[in-house]
This record gives sequence, structure tokens and C-alpha cells, in this order.
Amino acid sequence: MSVDTRLAKAFGLEDDSWQRHANPWSVYTRIPIPSLLVGALWSRHRLGWWSAVPVGLVGAWTVVNPRVFPPPGSLDHWASRGVLGETYWTRRDEEPVPGRHRVAPNVLAALSALGVPFIVRGLVVRNGWMVAFGLAVETAGKTWFIDRMALLYDDVASAGSVAGTPVPGPTDTPPR
Repeated sequence: MSVDTRLAKAFGLEDDSWQRHANPWSVYTRIPIPSLLVGALWSRHRLGWWSAVPVGLVGAWTVVNPRVFPPPGSLDHWASRGVLGETYWTRRDEEPVPGRHRVAPNVLAALSALGVPFIVRGLVVRNGWMVAFGLAVETAGKTWFIDRMALLYDDVASAGSVAGTPVPGPTDTPPR
């Protein structure tokens, strides 16, 4: 089982939740979560232990976000296609993805992860520029990853299926 599959299960992304997470509102309200978390952690010098309140709120939003929105009415949105492409990516051990999509997602996930040490170090030494750089790298990597997942979805949807599994529609549950 891949790391992506384990993360998806940890966030409860199975069956209907993938469809709910494919709502563009879910995607676009999830993108700023790292920045909100950094802001909440940055506030610890001003708020003291009270900074745990915004940290907790951001954590709670991270958990409920994929489930709170209804499934999208249309898959014409880049964000919806990106999330549904991610369903194929998380199942790549069971159902192989097209060859042109095997390397870039791993590289982009690594790029996104490269920003995290800068964020952490910047928070520890209170260097705003370092934090901003780390957030820029992390956000660029994640956004580019979503874009690659939209391309993956488009390729699989145009093929009609992956190894005989039908492509999920706006009201279908993504295949397992």
C-alpha cells in the first residue's frame, strides 16, 4: 500500500468522500491550510498558549474539509478533475497509471516537501522571509501536483477506463 493510499485512508477519503472532496470549494479552501497553520503557529509569541485555539481550528478544518461540501454538479472544474485524478494515483499499485504520469507526481510531492524544512526553521528562528519562501515552495509543489492529477484524470477519462474500471462521473463513487 502506497503512502498516498495510507494518507487518503487516514483522512477518511474513501468512496463518497472523494466525490465530496472533488467539489472545487473543498479544494480551494484547502490550499491555504498550510499558510493558516503557519499564521496560527507564528502567533504563539503574541498569544502564548492561546495560539492553540487557532492551531486547533485549522486542524479541525483540515479533517472536516473533505467531507463538508456536496459532490460537484460538474467535473468541468480543474480542481474536481485534480482530486479525481488523485483517486487513480492513490490506487496506482492496484491499477497502473499511464506511463507519462509515473514520475512527475513523485517529483512534485518531493518539491512540496522541500518547503517544509524552511517553514519549520523560519518558525523556530522567527524569520518571516524563510517561512514565506518555504510556503511558496510547498504551495507551488502542491498546486502543480493537483494540475498533474487533473491531466491524469483527463487521460484516463478519455481512455474510458483503467483496466476495465469505469471512470467516475459527477455522482458516481470513484472505483476502489
